[in-house]
Amino acid sequence: MAQGAIEVVRGDITLQDVDAVVNAANESLLGGGGVDGAIHRAAGPELLAECLRLHGCLPGEAKATAGYGLAARHVIHTVGPRYRGGGQGEAETLARCHLSAVRLAHELGLGSLAFPAISTGIFGYPPEQAAPVALGATAQALERWPLRQVRFVLFDERMARVYERALRAL
Repeated sequence: MAQGAIEVVRGDITLQDVDAVVNAANESLLGGGGVDGAIHRAAGPELLAECLRLHGCLPGEAKATAGYGLAARHVIHTVGPRYRGGGQGEAETLARCHLSAVRLAHELGLGSLAFPAISTGIFGYPPEQAAPVALGATAQALERWPLRQVRFVLFDERMARVYERALRAL
């Protein structure tokens, strides 16, 4: 079930019609660049107001808010690791991001979830290393907390190919 429920698509995560999109957030949860900024802009100022009440999020953890102006009903915010060469627990933290997000979606009774490529932007995680960790952890999480569908939504063709290769290798 786990691998069958996972797909990789190229697109804009802010336009995904799923129960929840995952935000690759920073620890403040108050918006930033990349996916985080795009989600905050698309959701509108109500998202920021709710995030202020969450008092941040630690790396590897996940917190949920409403989706506001997004097609998704919820946003699950998770903070990925900053890549520092791979020997500082980055893979474990990245795996926890995916496990925490799937668990939270399951606890909220959601059926579908869209992930971005967490930590591969400004946090510097090499996509070729991040993709197998992200997809493997997600498949593992789905065995314990099943969801109907998990979609990895990648903004560009190169990143989509990296994640497609990693999914096939599972």
